[in-house]
Amino acid sequence: MRIALNIGSHHHGLDTIRSEAAQAADDGLAGVWMSQIFGPDALTALTVIGQEVLDLELGVSIVPIYGRHPFALAIQARTVQAAVGGRLTLGIGPSHQVVVEVLYGDSYAKPYTYTKEYLQALLPLLAGESADVSGEEITARGKLEIDAPGAPPVLIAGLGPKMLRLAGAHAAGTTLWMVGPTTIASHITPTITAAAADAGRPAPRILAGVTACVTDDPDAVRARSAAEQGLYGSLPAYQRMLQAEGVNGPADLVIAGDEDTVVRGLERYAEAGVTDVRVSVLAGHETERDRTRQVLRSLT
Repeated sequence: MRIALNIGSHHHGLDTIRSEAAQAADDGLAGVWMSQIFGPDALTALTVIGQEVLDLELGVSIVPIYGRHPFALAIQARTVQAAVGGRLTLGIGPSHQVVVEVLYGDSYAKPYTYTKEYLQALLPLLAGESADVSGEEITARGKLEIDAPGAPPVLIAGLGPKMLRLAGAHAAGTTLWMVGPTTIASHITPTITAAAADAGRPAPRILAGVTACVTDDPDAVRARSAAEQGLYGSLPAYQRMLQAEGVNGPADLVIAGDEDTVVRGLERYAEAGVTDVRVSVLAGHETERDRTRQVLRSLT
């Protein structure tokens, strides 16, 4: 299982993001991942990082697809791919009803159909080929003229069986958040792996987002998680995953404790079939951050 660092929380500026990426490179981690929420533009930030850090995978997990036409995202992603020498991995997903309908004023009536048609347009555009999609939700016709060293692999944020089967059959894998190892082993891994096999595709990547901290005070870490990540527990898609795991909220998924506890917690994800983890380090002070970095470094 490859260990990468999740960087760039919504309140971090570009200087902090650059510093986090440099630390990940120094620690020998496999890559860095950013999510596009309400902070700095993730693809732009990864372009900057890619000029300074030359040996990391640069991943977005995820870019919400509502509010971005496939042409717009493909233009940006292919430009980034060219700028970073082919090291980009692009995670996409439909986000959540409250975001799409309340913030964007768009319809979230058919998120699966929207994602499927979006992918049908996006994949050829990323590969430098022509798109020709005229669907219920997406229309995209034409081709880009951007030189790039190949198409970036695409991961789909999939939690339900239909989205996981779509990811296994047509994409490079899935990107997960708020999903514990028991649920990954029983639901995520078998569903997406079978879909990939049925489609004659390679075994999929399964990227899990994990929050961890080496600490002498795990209760304080969980309290920070409840304050900073509690909102995720109110979103229906994540609620279903938390219930499947048998936990009450995001804080219960945090891996917190001494070095052996964190190592064992991460090992459970590997045993569940996860190929990659992006670790969010929820440290309260530098000692916890340094201890956690040492553990992650030891696992590379």
